[in-house]
Amino acid sequence: MINTYSISAFTVIVFMLFMYAAAQIKKDNSIVDIGWGMGFILITLSLILSSGNAAIDAYYFSSMIFIWGIRLTLHIYSRAKGRGEDFRYAEWRKNWGRKAAWIAFYKVFMLQGLLMLFIALPVLVYFDKRGDENIVLKISGAVIFIIGFLVEAVGDMQLSNFKKNPSNKGRIITSGLWRITRHPNYFGEAVLWWGIALYSYACTKSVVVFLGPLLLNFLLLKVSGIPLLEKKYEGRSDWERYKLITPTFTPWIGKKG
Repeated sequence: MINTYSISAFTVIVFMLFMYAAAQIKKDNSIVDIGWGMGFILITLSLILSSGNAAIDAYYFSSMIFIWGIRLTLHIYSRAKGRGEDFRYAEWRKNWGRKAAWIAFYKVFMLQGLLMLFIALPVLVYFDKRGDENIVLKISGAVIFIIGFLVEAVGDMQLSNFKKNPSNKGRIITSGLWRITRHPNYFGEAVLWWGIALYSYACTKSVVVFLGPLLLNFLLLKVSGIPLLEKKYEGRSDWERYKLITPTFTPWIGKKG
């Protein structure tokens, strides 16, 4: 019998192969970022369809993934349209030389597919082990998701509007949500996934669901999120002043520069 995890793994592999082929045609590996949110949507959709007759709660739960994934996909697409390959991927392509296509297959697309499956654990476990529900935890998870989603969406909107103003060219945004945290979009992303995990836990009683947001937090804080992005601005006087007074991640509190 094909189980939840096999279906999800197959979905991710096929999707990442498609994204890899598209990236080689366009010579732009950063399109994998556009597909990040869509990958979670496809995982969730495949599990709904394979379940045959999903309960109504499964659609409530899945709507969080769909809302988040669609917004993120559209946002990253609009941001990347016409700009070419993102500087991080362009630098990797340069460093990898003639083997860039093969190295990207494993280190970009297959690796991101593996991370996607791990972060999606709240979704996979939900569809695999649904049982008795705790309504209080479900509502709490949904509220946390909404808060995180709004923080991420508003942060992205404020940054987009800031960049559209020609007078802000070369400047760093320090207003709105960006005044209380240097990365409101990353913070919102982390929060909403904790909400999804709590909702899943309320229906499964499996602590495994929290491994997904734990990994996401680690990646954002220590690996491919904040460290890579902030490295781009190191040494700028305006950035160094901003770092001194603005928390890295959690609004108002937490480590400053």
